Amino acid sequence: MLGLNHTSTSEFILIGFSAFPHLQLMLFLLFLLMYLFTLLGNLLIMATVWSQRSLHTPMYLFLCALSVSEILYTVAIIPRMLADLLSTQRSIAFLACASQMFFSFSFGFTHSFLLTVMGYDPYVAICHPLRYNVLMSPRGCACLVGCSWAGGSVMGMVVTTAIFQLTFCGSHEIQHFLCHVPPLLKLACGNNVPAVALGVGLVCIMALLGCFLLILVSYAFIVATILKIPSAEGRNKAFSTCASHLIVVIVHYGFASVIYLKPKGPHSQEGDTLMATTYTVFTPFLSPIIFSLRNKELKVAMKKTFLSKFYSSGT
Repeated sequence: MLGLNHTSTSEFILIGFSAFPHLQLMLFLLFLLMYLFTLLGNLLIMATVWSQRSLHTPMYLFLCALSVSEILYTVAIIPRMLADLLSTQRSIAFLACASQMFFSFSFGFTHSFLLTVMGYDPYVAICHPLRYNVLMSPRGCACLVGCSWAGGSVMGMVVTTAIFQLTFCGSHEIQHFLCHVPPLLKLACGNNVPAVALGVGLVCIMALLGCFLLILVSYAFIVATILKIPSAEGRNKAFSTCASHLIVVIVHYGFASVIYLKPKGPHSQEGDTLMATTYTVFTPFLSPIIFSLRNKELKVAMKKTFLSKFYSSGT
């Protein structure tokens, strides 16, 4: 992020939760519990996959990478948000704001790319089972994960560089609880602001819609193949392998569409702030719950791993 223009301002003030002065302690406790549960859930998933050799498969490799991206995404946003809920000084330095935007967008888009890759795994397993070991080789899986992380980093760098090359003037109050694109664009001045806003919006929407369309195409082929299975038991088993991933995709893109595709018009600061928490707090909170409860193999492995250690330590 070299070359960022910070001649006009040295810091911003995050005022996202200032509209809820009497609820800040309650929100702090709620978000703290959800944050800790998010960290614990994802760490449990990673520890289970690491300790159980039966889970050393492409699907669970992608799930571990997804857990890492969720942990880093929440670390980039929530600790700062929790500190601001208990503080009256909510200023954030210019470079700290740029760093938060870079990491939140990088890990957020990495999460989207990994969800897309996770949709490719059941597509190959169900539609091309004889070629699965070739297409989903360890090298191929590592390449898919690496490309997801590289793509997320590129998206974060592109968005952050575009926004922080702008000149900020007037008020330095960000109408949000994190350094996000729309409220920062409201503080920017210059003839190039509309072009930057349009370019950043198109890049982000095209990336998210591209991932979503690839997932839809994958599941279209998956459903078409499953419906050809003669036995009801076989169809149910095939559908169950995709259920947890599909639910997480619906939650992820459902909340993202509410945030990023809402119609333009007058919106209250309170409404925008609460809507943003659905994507930054609730989505990472729900993801490990869904994978743990809906994935029978992972649930059994968790019980086997941690209950056995508990009983062995007790004796």
